[in-house]
Amino acid sequence: MQLGGKAPSFNQIRYFVAVAKYLNFRQAAGALGISQPTLTSQINALEDTLNLTLLERSRTGTLLSPQGKALLASAEEVLQSTQRFSEMARDLSKGEVITYRLGIPPTLGPYLLPFVLPDLHRLKPGLRFYVREASPDDLQHGLLRGEYDIILSPLSSDNSQLITSPLFKEPLKFVTPSDHFLSGKAFVHPEDISGEKILTLEDKHHFHHQVQRICEDIGADLQRDYEGTSLDTLRQMVVMGMGVAFLPGLYIHSELHKPEALHVCEIADMPIERQHSLAWRNTSPSRKTFREMSIIIRRIIEERLADAVTMCD
Repeated sequence: MQLGGKAPSFNQIRYFVAVAKYLNFRQAAGALGISQPTLTSQINALEDTLNLTLLERSRTGTLLSPQGKALLASAEEVLQSTQRFSEMARDLSKGEVITYRLGIPPTLGPYLLPFVLPDLHRLKPGLRFYVREASPDDLQHGLLRGEYDIILSPLSSDNSQLITSPLFKEPLKFVTPSDHFLSGKAFVHPEDISGEKILTLEDKHHFHHQVQRICEDIGADLQRDYEGTSLDTLRQMVVMGMGVAFLPGLYIHSELHKPEALHVCEIADMPIERQHSLAWRNTSPSRKTFREMSIIIRRIIEERLADAVTMCD
């Protein structure tokens, strides 16, 4: 990507990819951690260097020009190649503490990592993790773009660019207010909650769509007018009698210290669970380390959380 002896800078290419992702200069600048005028100036400089218009700007928004669309894949390859170069150089540096960027969903991370990371650090003291939370879709896309080194997610993938190592299956529990007519039962039948008002998280969460499928299967009424912003909020909505809900087993194991306010049970003859896996790029120079890490994490989870989850075969 060079014209007349002058080449665009790495940052200019990175800025172009960010604007192409968000199609909004303000949002892209925020994600990049720079000012909007700086971003605009650098994009203009990139277009001048290439003698091309990459973006169509109007009062209604920003779009990729045909030239921008044609160059986007190559720009992303530049970023990925640079990321792989940095990863390899980092791993080749002997005796240095290695920090990996770990992505995990907000409905899993706070309720799993406190049980796993202390033991993992004790067994592998050279490992460090920069943990960031995002939805499973964003985690997978970010992993492919090099924003994460490794992710732990319930989203299964057959993407040939990723290596996936299944870890465990987490049950989803059915919870009701303590004064609900189903309270006190260890198991309820699907027909018992047909027509019940089921509360869940906002639809930006993968968990929302999982609960939506469950409701469709059993004929329950998913409440779209009242959606929780977090699992804690969702629990409080149930306590206040606004409806019933499904909650992840690890959340209940970690956070439900006063169960008298809620009743927890399961759906009879209908095990509901989500599988969590560790995933990394098949081109990662750390892939051997990640495979070893997945074995260690499985062992830790099996020892620490055997009463809350089921290990994958």
